[in-house]
Amino acid sequence: MALGSVFWGCLRRLCPRLTTRLVAARPGRWLLAGGLLLWHVPIAGADATASGTPPDDSQTISQQRFAIHAQTTFVQQGTDNFYAPYSGPNSLTPLTTRETFDVSVFFGARLWQGAEVWVEPEVDQGFGLDDTLGVAGFPSGEDYKVGSNLPYFRMPRWFVRQTIDTGGEREAVPGVADQLAGSQSADRWVLWLGKFSVTDVFDTNQYAHDPRSDFFNWAAVDAGTFDYAADAWGYTVGAAAERYIGAWTFRTGIFDLSNVPNSESLEHGFDEFQVDAEIERRYQLFGHTGRVLLTGFDSRGRMGLLDEAIELAKLTGTTPDAAKVREYRGRMGVSLDLEQPISSDLGVFARAGKAAGNVETYEFTDIDRTAELGASLTGRQWHRPDDTVGVAGIDDGISAEREEYFNLGGRGILCGDGKLPHPGAEQIIETYYSFAALSWAQLSLDYQWIDNPCYNTDRGPVSVAALRIHAQF
Repeated sequence: MALGSVFWGCLRRLCPRLTTRLVAARPGRWLLAGGLLLWHVPIAGADATASGTPPDDSQTISQQRFAIHAQTTFVQQGTDNFYAPYSGPNSLTPLTTRETFDVSVFFGARLWQGAEVWVEPEVDQGFGLDDTLGVAGFPSGEDYKVGSNLPYFRMPRWFVRQTIDTGGEREAVPGVADQLAGSQSADRWVLWLGKFSVTDVFDTNQYAHDPRSDFFNWAAVDAGTFDYAADAWGYTVGAAAERYIGAWTFRTGIFDLSNVPNSESLEHGFDEFQVDAEIERRYQLFGHTGRVLLTGFDSRGRMGLLDEAIELAKLTGTTPDAAKVREYRGRMGVSLDLEQPISSDLGVFARAGKAAGNVETYEFTDIDRTAELGASLTGRQWHRPDDTVGVAGIDDGISAEREEYFNLGGRGILCGDGKLPHPGAEQIIETYYSFAALSWAQLSLDYQWIDNPCYNTDRGPVSVAALRIHAQF
């Protein structure tokens, strides 16, 4: 039973005259009752219950006023003794282990009809393998591009989200982290403003999108070519709008880029920014609702062209560095995301993407083309309905210009072995099993096989194993 309904029932028994006056009063007015000056805010279902009038559809689902959620995740990950005849400044190291740990608290409150505000303070600790370097499809989404031996505080999210209902059947909205329980109409506007992740809104997938509960690999949880605006932790400031109409959803947003590529700080003047757009189409297949999403981005900032960096390096006898030839320009990319439930227990998903290969990557990772195919299965067949097993295959590649850039000693966001005489596609197979130890805690084992790390056929293949402990409240 909702907390508001319990409160209303107790109030009716203790103060029947007061509740009668509250029901009779118009919402949004001051009311003098029992020597108290009260602001009358309608409680879902309360007025209809007291008056004997059946509630309408919008009142049958309690609108949650505020919520507090929390989560904590620990990951221990390590590599095997893979073949590595040479290494460079951004290379992955054999027989390396690292751990990360984070704690997040989500505070949410309803401001007015359809509006929510969320604040998410977080404490992080730990490092990624080789300080999050050496693999373009990096093997842990819980690893950031910065790290610390000691816990440190940050504020990854603070935003307001406004939902404006425009018609259609009403549907229940579950109460989870970053979302208050309530209801919404099928056709609606959803507006975002504040600090959050671009991937909170774009390129979402119910089977592969959250490294705290499903796949680990960066190129599994998001399209590897989606060079979305973000600081070194994956968050940015911006605004987004979503329009739901029948089986379609249209999204667009504008977000702040880092002040320089792969930076811990965002551009203060919003001079460097990214525009994102997405079209989603829902459909029925096998008796279940599937989705296909087409996502595009256009980043506008100070970026270097790789062929110009190579030409300058040859003229000066130095190592190519994209930072030396940066000018204000754009980098574009597009990706396709598909998710399809086959049954209530089994679902499949796929992604494919392409981004401009002659411009340095700005925020995410060194991938110019990507393809991904995977499946997720719950453990209902072996009487473990809350367990999940997943498997995904990923094929990532880079342009000829980026291959030459790396071969001459250039460094990208994550890649740079010092040379790349024999380039090849970086191919990854990931599988995990998530064991529901308790209703609020999961233990996961993850294994990834990575062939040609950072597109280098001279190194690897690499085996990466991980243990994840996750709890949510």
